[in-house]
Amino acid sequence: MIRIFKEEDTTKVMTIWTKGNFKSHDFIDKDYWLMNFNKVKNEYLKQAKTYVYTELDDIKGFISIIDNRYIGALFISEEYKRQGIGRKLINHCKEIYNELTLEVYVQNIDAILFYTAMGFKNIKVQIDENTKEKQYVMEWKNDI
Repeated sequence: MIRIFKEEDTTKVMTIWTKGNFKSHDFIDKDYWLMNFNKVKNEYLKQAKTYVYTELDDIKGFISIIDNRYIGALFISEEYKRQGIGRKLINHCKEIYNELTLEVYVQNIDAILFYTAMGFKNIKVQIDENTKEKQYVMEWKNDI
């Protein structure tokens, strides 16, 4: 089931976020993610529209949308990856929003392949000022 994020989801969502960043972005020092933990928890989660995927009250993943179009985060617990949860979360957002954009690190090949399979197109290459890593800006638009 996909539902809107609740305040009591914060600990689980932040655990998924931290572990997901460590695993998916192992080319970036862990300290970077730890330094940003409180900002994400106390600011971004409150600003974003976040949807969680749950089964039996266990949060298995989440997606956060900022400014009605930007995917600020999409993370699935490692033990539940490749079970279609990310696809369900993206499709849920496609039903709500007419266009979606995101930034993904060039070294995160699995994510790039996933987003491409979900219909996102690479529209730009840029350098993330915080990490100095190259990233793609990808976009999906509803063609209806």
